[in-house]
Amino acid sequence: MPLSFLTADRAFDTADDVALPFDDRDRWRRPYRPGPWRVSVASVWLLLASFVLFAAVIIALAGTLPSSGVVFGIALAVIAVALRLLRMGVWVSAHGLRQVRFLVTRTLPWERVAAVRTVQQPVRWLGLPRTVQGQALILVRRDRSADDAPYLLTTHNADFLARPEAFDRAADAVEAWASEYGRD
Repeated sequence: MPLSFLTADRAFDTADDVALPFDDRDRWRRPYRPGPWRVSVASVWLLLASFVLFAAVIIALAGTLPSSGVVFGIALAVIAVALRLLRMGVWVSAHGLRQVRFLVTRTLPWERVAAVRTVQQPVRWLGLPRTVQGQALILVRRDRSADDAPYLLTTHNADFLARPEAFDRAADAVEAWASEYGRD
């Protein structure tokens, strides 16, 4: 059973020269691999969770079960944070485009997508307040003006920092999905 955040690997291994190589287009898929920054941060959170779980076992063996339960709950919260970090990104399916952020998930049906395009603009570096010049994949909606178009991916986020080829492939894949399903 493939892990849901690694399903893009299977899609790019095909020998077909097709823009949309997915078998089941109704499943939500991330059209790119999670970046090394995102995976590294999530693995550090999981390492922290293992230490907290070990502490919960020691506290339980010491005989204070309520305290052990609290520490075990903290470990579950840390694991949930790590899994959410791995889940963050842009997901596509035949139903629409889904942007998963840490606390908010927004799904937009293809009928409401006017265009998805790459633009050169200042972008945030790893989501921090500092901005650098880079590229962003923006989403232009039919019901809003193009001036307030939100960005989906940037060349300096946790998935594509120092990986411009991966950003180009991901942007092309999302644009291909939008051109395929965004027709009237």
